Amino acid sequence: MIRIVILLLIFTQTQINAQMDTTSYSIGVVIAKNLKSQGFKDLNLESFNDALNDVFKTGNMKINLEDANKNVQNFLSNAQASLHAENKDAGEAFLAENKNKPGVKTTTTGLQYLVLEEGMGTEHPTLLNEVNVHYHGTTIDGKVFDSSVDRGEPISFPLGNVIKGWQEGVQLMTVGSKFRFFIPYDLAYGERGAGQDIKPYSALVFEVTLLDIK
Repeated sequence: MIRIVILLLIFTQTQINAQMDTTSYSIGVVIAKNLKSQGFKDLNLESFNDALNDVFKTGNMKINLEDANKNVQNFLSNAQASLHAENKDAGEAFLAENKNKPGVKTTTTGLQYLVLEEGMGTEHPTLLNEVNVHYHGTTIDGKVFDSSVDRGEPISFPLGNVIKGWQEGVQLMTVGSKFRFFIPYDLAYGERGAGQDIKPYSALVFEVTLLDIK
């Protein structure tokens, strides 16, 4: 009987250890993924592990918590500034090359557009109109971030309530026309971006079909 109890205790402890191993690894994965997404791609893993050991085992940290937080915030600020500069430079380079492609026109604001299909009639919407459109939006590297085309359902909205690139571009259209717009960051979502897919300073590409003017 005692032998059975001992075996059960050993088995239970083994299960607990295995579960803790899995949990510990899972915590490591979550932390590592979060750090990497925030710009910590080139961490010194040896120093990182030393810090974990100091906090969990010895309690003797080489730097106090206040200074550690300051170091992290400084790194994040610098990483974000670098990423923003990369986005801005990439957008400007894309637009500089794109403006020379056949059929592409550039307005005084820097908006670029390509007429894919001519429309009907001569009526153009104004900022006071509501329009019904189909659209397909991508980043300059082709990543789709929003698409009424993919959803299979057009959308209606007051033209005065959307980004400046749309306000200007859709006013150039007539019903039935299809344009491709190449929008600089300052006519799109600017220095702040939008959601996870549209980073700050991102130039964007939209294909828009104007279905109706109300």
